[in-house]
Amino acid sequence: MSAYDPSNIFAKILRGELPAHRIYEDDRAVAFLDIMPRAPGHALVVPKAPARNILDIEAADLAHVAQVAQKVARAQMKAFDADGITVQQFNETAGGQVVFHLHVHVIPRQEGVGLKPPQSEMEQPDVLAEQAERLRAALAD
Repeated sequence: MSAYDPSNIFAKILRGELPAHRIYEDDRAVAFLDIMPRAPGHALVVPKAPARNILDIEAADLAHVAQVAQKVARAQMKAFDADGITVQQFNETAGGQVVFHLHVHVIPRQEGVGLKPPQSEMEQPDVLAEQAERLRAALAD
């Protein structure tokens, strides 16, 4: 396994070097919308700790990411009137990982509606801004 690379896109988002539609942040994790969502409201939860993936993250940081993913999932159920939630997490290239900073995909689902293919279509910024506002409101409830 390679070492953590601090120049990855999520590390740049965490440092504020790249924009993101943030929906949640605390001292250990950030959640923001995926710019190429597989469904409306598709969010990513990332630890602030520099972890490549599940193989090198501290257990306490991983547990916190899971807790934030649960908060986001509950908010998605409300904000998008979702019928269910898909949670995905990939590790290393052979496991499907593309960005090498641990991240958990939390995707609201509607019965009978399939997911878009991964990395297939960039969403419009105004659509993401509206979805982020809905999720922030649901998280504040």
